[in-house]
Amino acid sequence: MRKALITGITGQDGSYLAEFLLEKGCEVHGLIRRASTFNTERIDHLYTDPHDPKTKIYLHYGDLSDSGQLTNLIYNIQPEEVYHLGAQSHVRVSFDMPEYTGDITGIGTTRMLEAIRRSGIKTKFYQASSSEMFGASPPPQNENTPFRPRSPYGAAKVYAFWMVANYREAYKIYACNGILFNHESPRRGETFVTRKITRSLARIKLGLERKVYLGNLDARRDWGYAGDYVEAMWLMLQQDEPDDYVIATGESHSVQEFLEEAFSYQGLNWKDYVEIDPRYFRPTDVGYLQGDASKAERKLGWKPKVKFKELVKLMVDADLQAMIDVQDHREMMRNTLGKVKE
Repeated sequence: MRKALITGITGQDGSYLAEFLLEKGCEVHGLIRRASTFNTERIDHLYTDPHDPKTKIYLHYGDLSDSGQLTNLIYNIQPEEVYHLGAQSHVRVSFDMPEYTGDITGIGTTRMLEAIRRSGIKTKFYQASSSEMFGASPPPQNENTPFRPRSPYGAAKVYAFWMVANYREAYKIYACNGILFNHESPRRGETFVTRKITRSLARIKLGLERKVYLGNLDARRDWGYAGDYVEAMWLMLQQDEPDDYVIATGESHSVQEFLEEAFSYQGLNWKDYVEIDPRYFRPTDVGYLQGDASKAERKLGWKPKVKFKELVKLMVDADLQAMIDVQDHREMMRNTLGKVKE
């Protein structure tokens, strides 16, 4: 049974990747940070009692700032594949916390690579690179497009990208950069603009909210489905030689287009509910991202399955149903408490 280690397993991508690898018959190990509250809700449906002999998923405490623990984990687990997804991944927050973003997103990748080198194990390494590295470079962006990042997050990812390339060349480590363009799902963090829109729309539809506050509506992104993109991660590590790949849909849509698609799907006019808040504008923004994933299609045989409109509807439906379920649960609890008092 092949072993895989995932940093960032509790995030959107980590949860989909864990599902995918378990279906492939892998034993999955995940790195999680210690917190005073449970933060594993995205993978709770996968987790089983470690005492169960059939268990194939294991969680380990650690942090991307702790190189000693990373080295110990990699040496003790001896994974055949390492998927490095963990990072401070919010672009707007990176302007507020540039030093922390550089440490975790940038140098955290170096710590992972050093852990592999020092442990001496033979493994394949996947680095979650980002379309934010392209920044101001005009579209369409591919593997030959120059990096011109416009945020601390993008700059940290550029550093990590070149460290992967350096360790690949200097130490012959099988290491790949997956340059993923924006990918969304119902598991997307609630502070990311797509999920913020669909979650607020659900609350508006149910009369729980009247407005949603957003920033730049003109920014254009290449939005795909996270469930599709984790397959591309896996495919990169199944090749004979390591390489770097852009993963994207090839389509670009503005935040306003996302709003229009989501609200019209529920029979509403987004202009009646959206307010612009200057606090959500970035000091420097990326205006136009559109990926060219022809290399991935040619060499990996990968193509996106979920298109833009389908993705928007999928996210709206999921948030609406989740909000209805919460209301139903609260109503049930009120009825139960009322009967107890009687």
